Amino acid sequence: MTDPTVLKLVSSNKCFQGLQNVYEHSSNELKCTMKFAAYLPKNDSQETLPVLIWLSGLTCTEQNFITKSGFQKYAQEYKIIVIAPDTSPRGCKIEGETEKWDFGEGAGFYVDSTEPKWARNYRMYSYVNNELHEVIRKNFTNGDDLRVSIFGHSMGGHGAMISFLKNPNKYKSVSAFSPISNPINCDWGKNAFTGYLGSNVENWSAYDSCCLVKQYNGPSVEILVDQGTEDNFLKSNQLNPDNLVKACEDTSSVRVNLRNQEGYDHSYYFITTFIGDHFEFHAKYLKN
Repeated sequence: MTDPTVLKLVSSNKCFQGLQNVYEHSSNELKCTMKFAAYLPKNDSQETLPVLIWLSGLTCTEQNFITKSGFQKYAQEYKIIVIAPDTSPRGCKIEGETEKWDFGEGAGFYVDSTEPKWARNYRMYSYVNNELHEVIRKNFTNGDDLRVSIFGHSMGGHGAMISFLKNPNKYKSVSAFSPISNPINCDWGKNAFTGYLGSNVENWSAYDSCCLVKQYNGPSVEILVDQGTEDNFLKSNQLNPDNLVKACEDTSSVRVNLRNQEGYDHSYYFITTFIGDHFEFHAKYLKN
């Protein structure tokens, strides 16, 4: 077994006084070499900074968010470390893992697979919520207790919400852009969950936000969700944010602040426009 907390620096670029780094490491959860991005703000005080984890959507690597969103300005302003992992294992040589854009490489869906073909490598849920936390604690917080929040886009918005709802004591806050809110009831989710988790639909609910809010037993929380009204995937019923709002109406502990943003689509132009609002939202929780 390798030590996943041992990192190799792949690249480093100065940005808004901080450093936008990319690292690779050997993952025990995924049984492969993984890359993740880490923005490290300039920190003259040397205090341990809070951490915000970003989960990207279908087809993305660790590069999309760091090159397209412009988040670094806000990470430096609020003094928040930002970690952006890849969206799936890479190079596992599983038959068929590169044949589809919405399943396999680039489409891990942040679940722990149970189907034999995928179970050894496709464990993105445990990678994000367990192994990556170890890496962060060892390398970026001097071993101090973590102050961590999580957010993401599309498939990554789904990943962020289920990560928070299943681990309320690990995360201070959660938000999402255009999340796949109810994967058991959309084509993307049905395809991925059948492949990774099998045909028993009852097993899928463990990774569906609309199901998890009904089981949530943490402190009261607000989930910030931004959704573009001209999002083609909204119109094709892949995202279903209204289902999440409806599910939360049956519980007093989870509330969704769904902001329908007129005229915006599913792209990073949309994310860039509102990313500052999400940093302001998370800073309230991470700085307290």
